[in-house]
Formats: sequence, C-alpha cells, structure tokens
Amino acid sequence: MSVFTGIDIGSTATKVVVLTDTELADSFVLPTGWSSKDTAALAAQRLAEDGFPVAESRVIATGYGRVAVDYAAKTVTEITCHGRGGCALLGHDGTIIDIGGQDTKVITVEGGLPSSFLMNDKCSAGTGKFLEIMANRLGVGLTELFQLAERGTPLAISSMCTVFAESEVISHIGAGERREDIAAGVVESVVTKVAGLCSRHTMKGDLLLTGGLCDSAYLAARLSDKLGAEVHTHPMGRYAGALGAALIARGGKKGRR
Repeated sequence: MSVFTGIDIGSTATKVVVLTDTELADSFVLPTGWSSKDTAALAAQRLAEDGFPVAESRVIATGYGRVAVDYAAKTVTEITCHGRGGCALLGHDGTIIDIGGQDTKVITVEGGLPSSFLMNDKCSAGTGKFLEIMANRLGVGLTELFQLAERGTPLAISSMCTVFAESEVISHIGAGERREDIAAGVVESVVTKVAGLCSRHTMKGDLLLTGGLCDSAYLAARLSDKLGAEVHTHPMGRYAGALGAALIARGGKKGRR
C-alpha cells in the first residue's frame, strides 16, 4: 500500500491529510502554537501513532510554516495546494474562497490547477483572527459568536483596521448595545471585506468556502447573499490545503509499499 501525506501548517492551526492510492486514510488538526518546527514534530508523532510514520510516506508540506517540516519530500505554495484540494472537494473547476487565520485567498481553478488568485494579507481584518479577537472581546467562542450573530441585527463596524474595529466594538459595548447585534456586526464586517476581495477577482464557476470558518453555515449564507451566488461548503473544507498537498504527493508517487 502506498501512503501520501499532506501537511498544511497555518498561522493558527495545522491540518494533516493521509491518502492511499484509493482512499482517505487519516485526517486531523493540531494547534500550530508559537513554533512551527515543534508543531511539525507533533504532527509526525501523531502520524506514527496512527500507523503512518513519515519515514514510510511521501510527505508534501504547505502553509505558513511549511519550511519547518524538515521530513517533507518538498514544499508547495499555499495557492497551488488550496486550489488543488478545493477543486477536489468541489468535484470540478471553480473558485475557492479560503478564509484563513491571517489571510484570505480567492483562487480560480481551471483544468484542475489555479489559473489566478488574489490574496489579502496586509491586515487581519476580514480573517479568522479578526473574529477570534472580537469573540474574545465579547466573552464567547467562535461557535457562540455565530449563534449570537444569527439572532442579531448588524451594528456598523466600518474600520478596515482590526485595532480600530475593536475600538468600535468596545464603544458598542459601552453604549449598552445587545451582544447579538454586536456579534452580527462583527460577522457582517468580515463578510463585507471578503466579498470586496472577491469583487476584485474574476471568479468562475461554483464557489467553495474553505478554511477554519467553513463550518459556519451562517457565514456561508451571509457571504452568498453578499456575492449574489451560492457559496458551497464541504465537511473537509478546512483540510483543503492539506488535501491538495497529499494529492500532489500522490501524483509524485514513491509512497510506502
């Protein structure tokens, strides 16, 4: 049996996917922590425990900390891996909208490969980190933030800077606004920024939301409304980069026998 492993070390979470020639064999998520090198070692330990030691697998690394995976056969850019993995989840060519911890990427895939992309990595506003910061300010986790937002009426949070946006949230809290309305405003702010990024990119085909926020049906619904087109999700959406890396590894073969 041949084994192929994709490791996507993101800024906040590390995703791992293991494929054989015929199926998905394993997948898991680890917090990245402060050291990508330590996280890569933890991923190798977990893989060994699951029966897939890295020495017996072809490993491809991607993501923010990909250079720290010293046991990888090679490293591949996030755009290539997210495009490849997202296309596999979608089942055909289309556009991948990946909302990560520190950046947001919009990738158009044609012929199974990324043909163009646009990336916002100048500021964390419009990313998962922004939502984490605002959720902490409201004293809730991300899941509860979305639940609150779904019951609220969005308040204006217009700043393009996370620091100033947090000040707006603090002002709303000080004014005694409902937490549901503040949460709705926070989510709406992210959706508006992501939709703005999408509007500057030529999107083609169906849309797929990937990244750590893809499990939120509310976020996907709000983004669909903003874009005027359905934004699809997938249970493996947060693994798109790792899946793409594993698929590239499988394309290169030389896995375990």
